[in-house]
Amino acid sequence: MEKNIKMSILLDIYGKLLTEKQYNLLNDYYNNDFSQSEIAENEEITRQAVRDNLKKGENNLLEYEEKLKIMEKNLITENQINSVLEDIKIAKSKISDKEVKKLLQNIENKLIK
Repeated sequence: MEKNIKMSILLDIYGKLLTEKQYNLLNDYYNNDFSQSEIAENEEITRQAVRDNLKKGENNLLEYEEKLKIMEKNLITENQINSVLEDIKIAKSKISDKEVKKLLQNIENKLIK
């Protein structure tokens, strides 16, 4: 997964655990597509301070994900849902009752995981 997308997702999940300043800087950088120079100018701080805060915030987000694994669990769930949807598309075609029962059992097993 591309770093910018990953950080944006992690920010959505764990952003409230960051300081307000870290959250705002990361949000401007990853979600609002501001450059570090633009953020420095808007916040009236140095570009180096922006970089340091971004790095610290990124490290915090990665630590939270390493410990809590919410994003990983969400991606697994999303893949399971997509698999079930694919099975449902198959079921739309004309199949026998026995095949429908087998397909529904397969869907149930995927959802239980």
